[in-house]
Parts: sequence; structure tokens; C-alpha cells
Amino acid sequence: MDRRKQRLHTALAGVHVLLVEDEPDCLEMLRAVLEYCGALVTGALSADDAMNVLRRVKPDVLVSDVMMPDRDGYWLIRRVRALSPEEGGDIPAIVVTARAYPADRERVLSEGFQAHLTKPVDPWGLCAAVSALVKRTEPPSPPSQ
Repeated sequence: MDRRKQRLHTALAGVHVLLVEDEPDCLEMLRAVLEYCGALVTGALSADDAMNVLRRVKPDVLVSDVMMPDRDGYWLIRRVRALSPEEGGDIPAIVVTARAYPADRERVLSEGFQAHLTKPVDPWGLCAAVSALVKRTEPPSPPSQ
């Protein structure tokens, strides 16, 4: 594996991502990208599922779709931000959405997300955004052989 691919493959080692996406195929594609970059991913198919996960574990980053049936990503981030830090209320959050207008970006940031990515998602942009939110400037070094 060349050095660039090796760096990508370990960029998120040890980072736990809560991934919320109502489309199973999209969820699995995004999971595969994040896992390729070394993340541990817990998937949720709805905002309610995501809140249940947050009650059980404290992931490092939340990555969520906005447009979901029943409860959308805005509902989710408002509920998350209402939690105490101990409950996960301060979790860094990225929105993934087909809505790409500047007003959409402004809204998601004002609601409590720290980053806005548009669909179709650039896989390496997603890994870079997650890495930036967990304050990783350099991926961990690969284990010595």
C-alpha cells in the first residue's frame, strides 16, 4: 500500500462515528468509507435510533443526513444539543445533505452542526471533515512491522 493510501487507511483509527442515514445503501457506502479510514462506525437509520445510541455510548463524532422521514436532522441536532456534555450534548457534528444552497449551509451551522457536506459525498472529504472535528492534524503512525 502506498504512503498516501496508508495514511487514509489509518486517518480515523480509534475514532467512533455515529452515522445517521435513512437510506440503507447510502448508510452502508458512508460506513465503508469511514471504516476504510479506520473509524469505528455505529449506524442509525433514524433520528430516534441515533438518540438511543447516544444514550448507550458516547461516540466521538456525529455524521447525519438532514432529510429523513418522521424526525429530520434538525430535530436530531436540537435534541443532541439539549443534552449535557456528559450525555453527549457537545459531540462534534457534520451534516450530509443534498441541500447545497448557502442558506442551507447557514441553517445547519446555526442549528448546531459544525460542518456541511453535500451529496454526493466526496469520500476523502468526509474523512478529512471527521478528522478535523476530532482535531487530528496528522493521522496516527502505522504500527511498526
